Amino acid sequence: MFFLAGALALFRLLAAVPIPGVDHNALAAFFAQNQFFGLLNLFSGGGLAQLSIVMLGVGPYITASIIMQLGTIVFPQVKEAYFEEGEAGRAKFIQWSRLLCIPIAVLQSVAFLFLLESQGVIAHLGSVAFVANISIIVAGSTLLMWLGELVTEFGIGNGVSLIILAGILARVPSSISEAIFASSAANIPAYLAFLVLALAMIYAVVVVSDAERSIPIAYARATRGVAMQQGAATYLPIRLLQAGVIPIIFALSLLLLPQMALSAVSALHIPIATSAAAWYSAFLSNPWKYGAIYFILVVIFTYFYTAVTFEPHRVAENLQKTGAFVPGVRPGRETEEFIHNVVNRVTLPGAVFLGLIAVAPSIIQGITGITTLVLGGTALLIAVQVALELAQKVDAQVSLREY
Repeated sequence: MFFLAGALALFRLLAAVPIPGVDHNALAAFFAQNQFFGLLNLFSGGGLAQLSIVMLGVGPYITASIIMQLGTIVFPQVKEAYFEEGEAGRAKFIQWSRLLCIPIAVLQSVAFLFLLESQGVIAHLGSVAFVANISIIVAGSTLLMWLGELVTEFGIGNGVSLIILAGILARVPSSISEAIFASSAANIPAYLAFLVLALAMIYAVVVVSDAERSIPIAYARATRGVAMQQGAATYLPIRLLQAGVIPIIFALSLLLLPQMALSAVSALHIPIATSAAAWYSAFLSNPWKYGAIYFILVVIFTYFYTAVTFEPHRVAENLQKTGAFVPGVRPGRETEEFIHNVVNRVTLPGAVFLGLIAVAPSIIQGITGITTLVLGGTALLIAVQVALELAQKVDAQVSLREY
């Protein structure tokens, strides 16, 4: 616990150190006009809002991990390492993710610096200063990746998730103070309604995060000498949120990528790129249009990521190898189809729930016109899930020390 506290304190210290040449007034105005970079700031752990030396946060490492998981579909070597080589294969998989994190961090830092320089947020950089800032940003992201892995190994809980949680919680006090000072008496009922809605969303996230569909599993009877032993009975849990928050990250990345690319190209003063950037910014500023596309993307990516990470064929094959079966279902092909149908039915309510949580701020903004929300649906979902995971880890440690 002390190691975890020290690591998070170091992270918050690094998040307060800005890169050279930042105009903080222009930076505040830029983030006020671009709420979607506020969503990206969520995954940087709050460092992007200050343009700190850890402004990319653990985002490149998360992106690299997602790309590697998608690589299990395309490349047989990656799939073999992840699924079949045991702990050695998992270590190799993680090492590939670390190496892939470096070029991703370089590309993201170059795109951000070009964009921020074109918006006047940072001063015009010469070649040496540009390369120096890229080196600082990439080093900060790599340092956070290493710090997160140290927390996982020597602390408690998942280090990368806890860094994101620390960034989310660090923004809450300032967001509350801004909302209080910027509000009028007429907005008090709306803020009370937001509080009730936030509590209801937290309750719903807790319930849905623990929800699962249990498939009964039985084992064949075993003969030991002249004695016949009754086969054991257990169950296969199919979680409602099988994909976690990864579909939201996918959808956010897909929505933010065109804006970053168009903004960077429009800095070259190309008329078509400038008009396209203005049209896309107007589209993202419309909460109803943006929310509809965001919801559809989250549902699609939930099904896609569930199909990538959960293989009914492999589960059915492992059950058959261990002499296990689903009562009333033949082993092999029929078991695979049965598990596939159950996963598809369970994924639908989970996908709809994720989509509704993701677009809840857009719906509220479209109805009330108030944009100063303390905690968005995505941040709330991540915070609650990480807090639940941390509570389970602490409880496991306490139980371990009782024996």
